[in-house]
Amino acid sequence: MSEQMSGVLPRGVTQKKFNAAVEKFRALLGEGNVLLKAEQLIPYNKIMMSVENAAHAPSAVLTATTVEQVQGIVKICNQYRIPIWTISTGRNFGYGTAAPVQRGQVILDLKKMNRIIKIDPEMCYALVEPGVTFQQLYDYIEENKLPLMLSFSAPSAIAGPLGNTMDRGVGYTPYGEHFMMQCGMEVVLANGDVYRTGMGGVKGSNTWQIFKWGYGPTLDGMFTQANYGITTKMGFWLMPRPPVFKPFEVIFENEADIVEIVDILRPLRMAQIIPNSVVIANILWEAGSAHLRRRDYTTEPGHTPDPILEKMQKDSGMGAWNLYAALYGTQEQVDVNWKIITDAFRKHGKGRIVTQEEAGHKQPFKYRAELMSGVPNLQEFGLYNWRGGGGSMWFAPVSEARGSECEKQALLAKRILHKYGLDYVAEFIVAPRDMHHVIDVLYDRTSEEETKRADACFNELLDEFEKEGYAVYRVNTRFQERVARSYGPVKRDVEHAIKRALDPNNILAPGRSGIDLDTYRTRRSAKSTASDES
Repeated sequence: MSEQMSGVLPRGVTQKKFNAAVEKFRALLGEGNVLLKAEQLIPYNKIMMSVENAAHAPSAVLTATTVEQVQGIVKICNQYRIPIWTISTGRNFGYGTAAPVQRGQVILDLKKMNRIIKIDPEMCYALVEPGVTFQQLYDYIEENKLPLMLSFSAPSAIAGPLGNTMDRGVGYTPYGEHFMMQCGMEVVLANGDVYRTGMGGVKGSNTWQIFKWGYGPTLDGMFTQANYGITTKMGFWLMPRPPVFKPFEVIFENEADIVEIVDILRPLRMAQIIPNSVVIANILWEAGSAHLRRRDYTTEPGHTPDPILEKMQKDSGMGAWNLYAALYGTQEQVDVNWKIITDAFRKHGKGRIVTQEEAGHKQPFKYRAELMSGVPNLQEFGLYNWRGGGGSMWFAPVSEARGSECEKQALLAKRILHKYGLDYVAEFIVAPRDMHHVIDVLYDRTSEEETKRADACFNELLDEFEKEGYAVYRVNTRFQERVARSYGPVKRDVEHAIKRALDPNNILAPGRSGIDLDTYRTRRSAKSTASDES
């Protein structure tokens, strides 16, 4: 068997123990569901982060098809102390893709668990397995002519609702806060027990996907961005398809307009006049999504100069900032809210309003409208072609929905990125009170020098934003331990206390969100020794 293996072992596991575990995995799953050859692992070892692939190389990949198999896998992992890294579709490109957080972890790939268990068109909910994609769900809804609308991230077609929700991703419809719309999880715990949240533990209950809370402590959120269990089913609410959908764009010519944009927008979002998650994208985010290439404008190294950005605006008709939103409901509702919105923007005298009738099929308006109406697409992958080179890390600090705060964050990010010769490619996703400031740090991974610059840049972004009281809400696997420190020692103590209770052998994705009993114990021991010596 050794000649077939990748040559990578999990941390602290001998070759003998690993071989014994592999034989048990094969007996449980079948030969074809235990991947060991180096060529079989290539799809799971492709990363876009600023570190060598080898740092996140898996030792093996397991593919499961049933909950019972997942239970069997964790029991074998406990016996041999094998750490596993679970993925659903593995398409989380800006945050680490399918590669494990630590070298040598065994990947548990749940893509074959892809059943749409139930969609209820009257109560408007779905129950799905981890491998179900948004495209699969959309096709099912369309084929069965169900009056329902999906909400998903972008690009969406190859991603799935379970994985996106577990990482607390967002979408672009009124149901865009995905974890809020989640209702009921089935979780395989580290000891093999199956736990159902909410009403799922009540025998004969028909309200598992109806009433989120159940009785006693509500634990759903504990399993998101964590490593306390493996989610094998998830329910979520679906939006009834409205009779009228009216997407629109507001184009702003100047970067400084971000202050007024947000301050106009906030009361409209708070009052639900604009009900969906609004996007405010800058010119370079738009350029990539519209399949423009940097080389068409300049071949000079470093960040793209302002005169070129201004030329791009002039050539394309896009703005320095481009706001996308939509209205949903009856014609009467839409007409009333449309008047309120247009009056609000025209009162300030800035921004050019563009309707769907005016935009037609022009990109990027077309794909934005599709996202806001629940039609999956892959258009936003064009971002990765702006500079080329295959490097992409998403930096996602949270801001108040306050214009001055957004301006402060934008200027800070731009200054740091330009210092390292990289572009400020960004959008704000606007909720009623907060804004996700999503920055795509694009760079050339084929250049060792530029990869090092990108890594230093990302570290400085984390450091400088933290000094101003800003932290990210999710991050790629290269920086998860670093970001965990931003949230303070008490939070980390609580997280590791839960880990000790639910996963004492530390087999479930150690290192996920900085939760790892081995490194935690080492750090505590070192701290205790230093205290004794002082």
